[in-house]
Amino acid sequence: MIIKKIINYIYGYLRITVEGYYIERFINICRNKKYMMWNIKKINDIKLILNIEIKNFREICRIAKKTQCKVKIKTKRGLPFLLNKYKKRKVFVLFLLIIIMTIFLSSNFVWNIEIIEENGIEIENIMEDVNKAGLKIGELKTNIDTKDIINKVRLNRDDIAWMGIELKGTNAIVKLVKAEKKPEIVDEDEYCNIVSNKNGVITKINAQDGTANVKVGDTVSSGDVLINGWMEGKYTGIRYVHAKGEIEARVWYTMNKTIPYTTTEKRNTGNTETNYGIKINNFRINFPKGVSKFKFYDTIENENKIKLFSNFYLPISVIKTTNQEYEEVQKTYSMEEAKSLGIQEIEKELEQKIENKENIVNKNINTYENETGIDIYVTYEVLENIGTNEKIVF
Repeated sequence: MIIKKIINYIYGYLRITVEGYYIERFINICRNKKYMMWNIKKINDIKLILNIEIKNFREICRIAKKTQCKVKIKTKRGLPFLLNKYKKRKVFVLFLLIIIMTIFLSSNFVWNIEIIEENGIEIENIMEDVNKAGLKIGELKTNIDTKDIINKVRLNRDDIAWMGIELKGTNAIVKLVKAEKKPEIVDEDEYCNIVSNKNGVITKINAQDGTANVKVGDTVSSGDVLINGWMEGKYTGIRYVHAKGEIEARVWYTMNKTIPYTTTEKRNTGNTETNYGIKINNFRINFPKGVSKFKFYDTIENENKIKLFSNFYLPISVIKTTNQEYEEVQKTYSMEEAKSLGIQEIEKELEQKIENKENIVNKNINTYENETGIDIYVTYEVLENIGTNEKIVF
């Protein structure tokens, strides 16, 4: 059905009205002569609207005259009529052909790279690595080896668990799954020590397999051996084991900040200026409005690529530049206000680093005043299980 419609459009067709008292006879004669008629619509008992092929129009007019019916062309449709309409508009036709040719040629290139990260977890600098591996804007699709690009990116990064590239139209879709950093797992059958992964003071140690190398009250640094992966017996001598045990230590988290008594803050006024530009591949054309009337402003730039279909992008972008005005407001804090603000900021940042806040056993705050502000030091003392397995290499 769709193929017939396309063929009819290419060759052209007429939508006509036929009016008379012998319409049924007219239709029967046309069908006996096997003239194609479609989309027949009855207006009333003596009037019809239908589509016919151009080549049969004259013969149909003769049949209408023979059956005492009147034929009138309602509309002319199809490619022949379209070309005839624009045959005198040579510049327009030439321009249209150039556009069609440009679109056809641009379909062989990649004009957009879409990064899709699982669960929306952002992977830093991934676009830069993808470009270096050979997937770039304006690259000929036949020159793109997706497997080679994937291998190059994954060899240079250890934070990608899976990567796939799909070329759709002029769009390259890069799908990524971020790898979770996990501590190295030592097999149960392999010999290992337990080493400290933090600085602290031991509060509890229980060696289930292996020999404790520290005792309660000892200060340890990251990398120190806490439980040795060997045991010594009176009759068996030294034998190596996969060290196991529980080690608890006091660990300290410290952070400091300086809060000035007088500071300048930015406050948005709500006033904006908007400017537009066009980017054709790497060539940019701005439409300036002159110098900004704002004294202080932030500039936000958004680039929207033009696309014909969901995955058919053109090498043309519309760039919207927005200037958001702000004013500088001077704010003055008292010593107590500056101290309170600094402590709140530090505590918020420190607590993000601590996995279990219930294990915080002590908090120490020190402040030092000076002429321009106040220096604040906050230390959290936390009870934590420390220690990780480290394989014994002979």
